Amino acid sequence: MCRHLAYVGRPCTLEELVVAPPYSLSRQSWAPRMQRHGTMNVDGFGVGWYSPTRTEPVRYRRAQPIWTDASFASLAPTISSGCILAAVRSGTPGFGHDESCAAPFAYGRWLFSHNGRLYDWPRARKALLDLTYDIPEAVAPVDSALLFGLAAADWAAGGGLGAGLREALALALDSGGGRLNLLAVDGTRIAATALGEPLHVRAGEGSVVVASEPYDDDPSWQQVPDGALVEADVHGVTVTAITAEPGRSTADPSTELR
Repeated sequence: MCRHLAYVGRPCTLEELVVAPPYSLSRQSWAPRMQRHGTMNVDGFGVGWYSPTRTEPVRYRRAQPIWTDASFASLAPTISSGCILAAVRSGTPGFGHDESCAAPFAYGRWLFSHNGRLYDWPRARKALLDLTYDIPEAVAPVDSALLFGLAAADWAAGGGLGAGLREALALALDSGGGRLNLLAVDGTRIAATALGEPLHVRAGEGSVVVASEPYDDDPSWQQVPDGALVEADVHGVTVTAITAEPGRSTADPSTELR
């Protein structure tokens, strides 16, 4: 259910990061190697990046498979950035399928994506939507938008990148829980949670990638432990445990007895 990645480092093109690798995000839209839920990611895609000419990030989102978009194929080799977030979507039945439901979601300087799902969307939306009233994209008809709104509200109030994801995760756990792999960037840093879905990190000389699954066979990829928060920039990666109250499960109730 969705694949995403974030990159911080030397400027690289969208093609280098999203299209060209042997197991690229583009390929993961139709042939993911490590996806636990669903088999393809054809219900939209999006890429966000930062330009020195703008204070806010630029986005390109579509409600179609990434491989069918000739416009993206033509622009990807021409755009480079030192901070990129990209995602391909596998839509959950009952949620919207228009462009507004595709990551990355944006507010101010922040970009956000979610891999997984909320288990009790009606309950969470009823309990939490009012907390996101200042975040326009939080009202999009998909659970990821609500999670984004919760994180963005915390960022707007002065919280750090990782702190915003922790806040969104804690509120979601209080409202039914879910598979909550959250991913965010602010132009220079990455933060991500691994909770119920796989997550991987590759750190090199002056760059770092956080991704649902490795896009090549480089041995430096490392899997993040489930129940962890990743915070990274060009200087390094920090992984810390996310504390959840007793009795909360990251397993999907519909599958944990199978």
